[in-house]
Amino acid sequence: VQLQASGGGLVQPGGSLTLSCATSGDTFRPFFTGWFRQAPGKDREFVAAINWSTTSTYYTASVKGRFTVSRDNAKNLMFLQMDDLKSEDTAVYYCAADSEFKPRPVGDIGRYDYWGQGTLVTVSS
Repeated sequence: VQLQASGGGLVQPGGSLTLSCATSGDTFRPFFTGWFRQAPGKDREFVAAINWSTTSTYYTASVKGRFTVSRDNAKNLMFLQMDDLKSEDTAVYYCAADSEFKPRPVGDIGRYDYWGQGTLVTVSS
């Protein structure tokens, strides 16, 4: 399984972007897929996740109400709609997917087996 993130770019504060993550591989059947981000000089952090079968969603507090995670099951795509972007959202964003059930929180990096290459989001005026 390979993941390919896209959609990053430069946007002004208050603006919007939608990130996409395409998957390849015949056996893509995750329990959860997620988005993480890493700002310069900081650790990678959890942003959002979605249960692939139930579509239940999970968000870190700082993006709740501004970001929306979704997926297209038929096309094996996942999305992160980001609205009302702030300068502190500037980071490289990564998509991730697990391959089997693990008794670990959805925000735990160790839960995920597959990672995209990252796409840079810069929020600046």
